[in-house]
Amino acid sequence: MKNFAHSTNAPAFDTAGMVHRTRRRRTALIAGCAAALIVVGGGTALAAMTGASETSAKPAAATTTVDHNKATFLLGGLTKEPIAVDLTGMDLATAKGQFLKAQLKLGTIVKVTSHGCKPTSVVEVTPHSPKIVSEGDTVNVKLCAG
Repeated sequence: MKNFAHSTNAPAFDTAGMVHRTRRRRTALIAGCAAALIVVGGGTALAAMTGASETSAKPAAATTTVDHNKATFLLGGLTKEPIAVDLTGMDLATAKGQFLKAQLKLGTIVKVTSHGCKPTSVVEVTPHSPKIVSEGDTVNVKLCAG
């Protein structure tokens, strides 16, 4: 047996290649997970931007004279379909936050007399739906005077 022990060549292992291949696979997996998280995070940000307007505090009084369509703008350019953002009943600070998220400029702010709305809440935005606004556009706001 001892005569045959060194008669055949031992298989060569490319250990450096194996380590590099493993590192490449791990890097690709981490990059794929990171990309998926970024995509999900972008969707969550869009949902938060539109969801915040749906879950915000609405005026306590009856809103018989407030038209939700006039206080809603359609944000275009982010997805295939424009996103409706309803600012009805929001205060000015919350509306400014929505404009910052949408990368819109705040135009003139006017107080108007309207019945059935909370003072200093958003009653109307211009342009409003069905017109579509894009990033960098200016939006004018009308607030309830009481």
